[in-house]
Amino acid sequence: MQTPPRTELPLTSASSSGCACCSTSQTLTVPSPVADVEYGVEGLTCGGCVTKVERAVANVDGVDSATIELIPGGVSRLLVTGTAGSDIIAAAVTAAGYGIINR
Repeated sequence: MQTPPRTELPLTSASSSGCACCSTSQTLTVPSPVADVEYGVEGLTCGGCVTKVERAVANVDGVDSATIELIPGGVSRLLVTGTAGSDIIAAAVTAAGYGIINR
């Protein structure tokens, strides 16, 4: 039994647009790293205080989320997710009328 003759196929240039395996790869954009930063906040005594600080911090550019674990009369825990700097977070908490402690 004989093998039939083979037909040579031309190669497609990788630079031409074609199927996904032959097309050029696109440049991927890597987002900035998002960090969780914890702060201590003094002076919070109720849910109203928590809401006031969470809203003030959430309105800062670069903040994805701001949540507080309330410890009435003690140092409450503020967890901020995003790329905003500590100075601007501290300014937002202070402007809301509370003290901040970096942890």
